[in-house]
Amino acid sequence: MEKLVIHKLLNLFLPPIIFIFLCIATPPYYLFKLINQILIKPLFFVEDMRGKVVLVTGASSGIGEQIVYEYARRQARLVIVARRKNLLDEVAKKARGFGSPDVLVVCADVTKVEDCERFIHDAINYFGRLDHLVNNAGISSTSPFKEAKNIPKFAPIMDVNFWGSTYTTHFAIPHLKKSKGRIIVIASVLGWFPGPRLSLYAASKAALISFYDTLRVELQPDGVKITVVSPGVTDSEMTQGKGLSKEGALQVDKELSDGMIERFLLGVIPVISAEICAKMTVNGACRGDRSITEPAYYGALHLLNVFFPDLVQCILAWMNSHEPTTARN
Repeated sequence: MEKLVIHKLLNLFLPPIIFIFLCIATPPYYLFKLINQILIKPLFFVEDMRGKVVLVTGASSGIGEQIVYEYARRQARLVIVARRKNLLDEVAKKARGFGSPDVLVVCADVTKVEDCERFIHDAINYFGRLDHLVNNAGISSTSPFKEAKNIPKFAPIMDVNFWGSTYTTHFAIPHLKKSKGRIIVIASVLGWFPGPRLSLYAASKAALISFYDTLRVELQPDGVKITVVSPGVTDSEMTQGKGLSKEGALQVDKELSDGMIERFLLGVIPVISAEICAKMTVNGACRGDRSITEPAYYGALHLLNVFFPDLVQCILAWMNSHEPTTARN
């Protein structure tokens, strides 16, 4: 009975107390963050990556490939991981041209725990250290959940996007503790904002965000930092139609992808380039940012969803039912 009374009192008084605190604290807090982001960090707290070791998964194309080049421009030594060796070799060649003193190419599948252990071991065996781990590998599906033919065939979305990242992180942590290094996680705005026709993909990204927000607290005493990146719609193989079909098979369906993007955005918000996304990611990671949303204006969607979830649901339901009127070439 006493516990019930305590809960009732908390229900009555805690929300208005928190509301008042937010009204008072929010303006100065975000003003400080803005000044810190624009003036203080860029001048005094940018990490020098020359000679440091960076491992990037999903490095053969898209955001991962461009992240490799950004670190190469900073003269970092690189370990690039993906399944397609021919593409990795091309990326490695370009990375050396951009300024990386040494690039190790490792073919591996992040869904296999033994592969994740192996490429972390290969990195340490070759370079002797690890400073940044970039968990980028990911796949998607653009079919509505209600049209899925065989749900177990969609398990690779979670296997690649979530487990592939956590396996790799598990084996990297002992080495990142030694270097006081950083984990960079490529999540998505869909991890916190609803995306019609992308429910399973969004769930995997939400799991990533929740996991690494929690892990950040656990690893703080060890000096390991975490940056969670939430890109918007980015030009990559995913937005070019690569993903799991409604049958659960990996395919490239450009027409389906164009229709999905136009339904979701109605052609209003432009797709950003992988180069810009990668540049903002590496800049933010080297500044020590806790989280990055790119483009930054997507952050307004988070506030909209927090304060007006019913309105967001109505708008997205209408967008989802909107048929594309134009086709992209």
